[in-house]
Formats: sequence, C-alpha cells, structure tokens
Amino acid sequence: MDFDIKYVKALQVLDSRGDPTVEVIVVTEGRGVGRAIAPAGASRGRLEAVDLRDGGKAYGGRGVRKAVEAVNKYIAPAIKGMDSSKYREVDRKIIEIDGTANKSRLGGNATTATSLAVVNAAADTAGVPLFEFLGGCRARTLPTPLMNIINGGAHAGNELSIQEFMIVPVGADSFSEAIKIAVEVYKTLKNILKESYGASAINVGDEGGFAPPIKRTEEALNVMVKSISEAGYEPGSDVMLALDAAASHFYSNGKYRIDGKILEPYELLDLYLDLVTRYPIVSIEDPFHEDQANMFKELRGGIKGKALVIGDDLTVTRVERVKEFMEKGAIDGAIIKINQVGTLSEAEDVIRYLLLNNGKAIVSHRSGESEDVSIAHIAVAYETGLIKAGAPARGERTAKYNELLRIEDYLGGDATYLGIKSFLR
Repeated sequence: MDFDIKYVKALQVLDSRGDPTVEVIVVTEGRGVGRAIAPAGASRGRLEAVDLRDGGKAYGGRGVRKAVEAVNKYIAPAIKGMDSSKYREVDRKIIEIDGTANKSRLGGNATTATSLAVVNAAADTAGVPLFEFLGGCRARTLPTPLMNIINGGAHAGNELSIQEFMIVPVGADSFSEAIKIAVEVYKTLKNILKESYGASAINVGDEGGFAPPIKRTEEALNVMVKSISEAGYEPGSDVMLALDAAASHFYSNGKYRIDGKILEPYELLDLYLDLVTRYPIVSIEDPFHEDQANMFKELRGGIKGKALVIGDDLTVTRVERVKEFMEKGAIDGAIIKINQVGTLSEAEDVIRYLLLNNGKAIVSHRSGESEDVSIAHIAVAYETGLIKAGAPARGERTAKYNELLRIEDYLGGDATYLGIKSFLR
C-alpha cells in the first residue's frame, strides 16, 4: 500500500449555521481518499486556535477563502509526498509552517480540516475504518452520549444562562439502546414543552436541543426529569443529567448573571452544590470563568463522588493546560475538540494524557457542525467512553450517531457500551 500523499485540495463549504468553513480532500498514491470539514464554535475559549476569516461584505465577513488559500498555497506543497499513515509527522509539518501558538497564520479551520483529511485518507488507503486505523483491533467501546436537549446561553435565544442541558442514557446495555432511550426522552420533552409553553417552545437551537422560554436553571432541570419519567425511564438510574455551564459567557466584572440574579463566585458554587444534591447530575462542564480554576477545584471537592467537573474553555484541548489543572485537582477531565488546538495529533496527546492519568476525555462536536463524522471514529478509536454530539435531531448531529450505529454493527458481538461506568474514575 502506498500511503504517500498525491493530491491536496481545499474548498469553501457551509456549516450547520450557514457559515462558510473549510473542507479538504486528500488523495494518496494508493488511491485512498480522505475528506474532512472543520467545525466552528460559538462559545469559544480565549486560548483556542483561531479560525481564519476573510472579513469584508461576502457572507458577512465569515468567508474562508483566505483559509482555503492557506491550504492550497502553503500546506499542500509542503505535505505532498509525505506518508499519510505517519499523520503525526504530517501534523508536525503543518504546525511548523504555521509557526504560531494559536494557528493564526494558516487558520485553525485550515489546519483542522487538513489534519483530519490526511488521517482519513490513510485509513482509506489501508482499507479499514478510521477508528480501526487509529485504535487497532482493540478499539471496541462505543461512547456514552451526552445529548444536549435544552439549549441556552450562546446556543439559543432564550434567557437560560446555562448553555447545555444534557441527558445521558447510562442504563442502556448497548449504544443502539442508548439512542432509543434518548430519542424517546427527546420526543417526550417536545410534547411537554409544547403543552406547557406553546408551539414556539419546540424551536431548536444550534445543537438540536429545544430553546423554550424558560428563565431558570431549576425549571429546565424539572422539565427534563419529568420527560425522563414520562418516557418510562428512571431518572438517576436509566438516564442521568449533565450540564455545560460555559460560565465564561455569563460572567462580568467578577460576578455571574444567572437565573435573574447577580451571583458572587461562591454563591454560584452553592447553586451547583444544591443542584447536584437535588438532581441526578453526573457532570458539570466549565462551571466557572476560565480564569477561576480555584473555583473549579472548590466545586470538585464539594461534589466528588457524585459528579465530574470537566474543563473546556479552561483547557481548550491543550495538553499543557489539561496537565496543569489535573495536577491542581481542578478537573476530572476535559472536552476534546480538534479545532480548539488545530490538529489531530495535538488532541491525541491530550486524550492519551487523560486516559493514562485516570482522567476523562469527552470527544465533542461544535455548535457549527457538518456531516463530517470523524469525531465518532475518534471516540471509539481511543475508547474514551464519552461523546458530545448534540440532540438526536438535525442532520449534522444524527450523522455522528448514525456512524456510531454503523460502527456498532461492524463490531457485532465485540462492541461494548459502558454506560455509567464511563464516568467512574
């Protein structure tokens, strides 16, 4: 098999919000073909890799022609002839060409799409699925999904400060059963919201979750618990809850605006402690501003043994930050977003560090997504056991779940699903 890269081409395509993004196609001498599309986040950490945008009038300044040019003019000539199966070497070359700490020269959107296209081409050349190429024959664990079914914060137009209210079907025996449970709860929630708040309450946000006119965190959690019960499942046993607070986005001048109140950091801490006591919450992501790691640690100490504290804006898929905050006892794990750091190799380093140090790696989509299914394979390849891909609705979200269903079918009796065990440290 000839893994050498023969052809690289980028083009401008659209993401799920109708914004332009970068797609890259890579072809090897062995006729392997890989495509990948860079996602984009609305809720972004300060230290994330920078997307390269055009500015100007077209697409409201959101065009990516400059990023496309960066691939075609700078990256493509440099990586042609390189061995795609040695994708870490290709990524190092891309990082070298960019030469910045945040991919601002080439654009994180250019580097992400190229990096993932290269490894997809290598897998196709080898004639195996991407998860098997990356993880080998040992990779057989399907991830437990954290599914955002009520949207708030930057992902919706309502007054909820918390960005994501998620269900986690931990009581399933298989990934396919987990999907069934999640869909039934999601559809039950739809009916309850429509009856309680009117037809407009079932409009959906960026990640497929509903965006009802709910103002308070407790109200959203109550309706989710009710939906689980009315769907025929036991809250806290069959289905758990998870939160992505994305607290940096409701923080200002040292305080947090939430539930119609202005809270000091320790008042917000008390709110979380109360919620974990009263609701079956298994995970809280970015509970405080990304510069308040000490409060992450306080919360982790207060809910240890009950729920995990996860970094996202805090850690931005950078191994040095994940290592720092794991060693400080501030987090139990981190969100993994390839485009936060810009290459698969750098994200892979974070996953490996977490798994080797008893931490949790949650492979995640972005709010601006596409039909690209690479993250489904990445979650299985490294057996992270956890994935965020949005609600069981909208094609860019269900594409990931459908790919995981295909992987489960491919693995047959070798497929495993850990459910609640995925959260145990």
